[in-house]
Amino acid sequence: MTTPKPKLQVRDLWKIYGPSAQEIFRNRPTPPTDGELARNGLFGAVRGASFDIWPGELITVMGLSGSGKSTLVRAVSRLIEPTYGRILLDDEDLLAAPAARLIDLRRHRMGMVFQNYALLPHRTVLENVALPLEVRGEGKAEREERARQMVDLVGLTNRIDHFPTQLSGGQQQRVGIARSLAVDPDIWFLDEPFSALDPLIRHELQEELLRLQKIVKKTILFITHDFDEAIRLANRIIIMEEGRIVQIGTPEEIVLNPRDQYIANFTKNVRRATVITAGSLAVPHPVMAGIGATVPQGTKIIDAAPQVLASPDPVGVVDDSGRLMGVLPRQEIINLVLERPSAA
Repeated sequence: MTTPKPKLQVRDLWKIYGPSAQEIFRNRPTPPTDGELARNGLFGAVRGASFDIWPGELITVMGLSGSGKSTLVRAVSRLIEPTYGRILLDDEDLLAAPAARLIDLRRHRMGMVFQNYALLPHRTVLENVALPLEVRGEGKAEREERARQMVDLVGLTNRIDHFPTQLSGGQQQRVGIARSLAVDPDIWFLDEPFSALDPLIRHELQEELLRLQKIVKKTILFITHDFDEAIRLANRIIIMEEGRIVQIGTPEEIVLNPRDQYIANFTKNVRRATVITAGSLAVPHPVMAGIGATVPQGTKIIDAAPQVLASPDPVGVVDDSGRLMGVLPRQEIINLVLERPSAA
């Protein structure tokens, strides 16, 4: 059986701004300290970042303004040049890729969506979505057929001949999403794509992204400053502070076990019932006898609660293979949903 490998591997990645930034890494066994950077008039926007992304995984990167999250995604995609480190896409070293190879990778294997929709105002929805296929030289019939598929995927078939000025902000961002998916990328970089939208449209597009991800199963690095958005979308979350990664974990791990006060400040207002899973609360139960319904271990408590409260019998929790892990404790579910402290 083949052991799965990360789609993207980032190792000890640095982006330093200032005079002769590359020189500080020459002939040294250890990375520069903050003091060394300061003494040399350098600023470390990203400092020693290391992480993996697995195929089909959606990782969010978040932090306060200036924490380095947008610089990180731009360095990983080589929109800006990293100062030091390694970036491997399916074991191919992106930092060793010459300019022509990098262009080819962007045209065929990378998709990017940013806050600015960057739609061409004189082109229709169909023509905007087909643009990256036109750039890489595909014939008109082929690129328009692919573009139509992507427009349909994001629910804009009835707007296919409209121009950007005839669309709402949310519709324009859907066009940007469709355009980035048109090249069928292996990895998808999204840098705060919904942050300029009003809350209702933002929520709708989050739902749309989750729906699309179930269909296309892309490997996604998603930048956000909104913790609610991060926990809603992510398989795992990377939290940054002053250019460094300070914690990586599932939403549940980060909410239940914040590494320090900086991270605890992000999580303090989160409704735990929306993050904690049934598998975490399951208590032992020897047999299936007497158990009513069951829920998968990854079910959020907020979603399992109606079943637990409506059932006269214990609600079981099953693992990915359908084996019983235990049952959900009714009173603890009530406490979580009502945000009451549990009994000691």
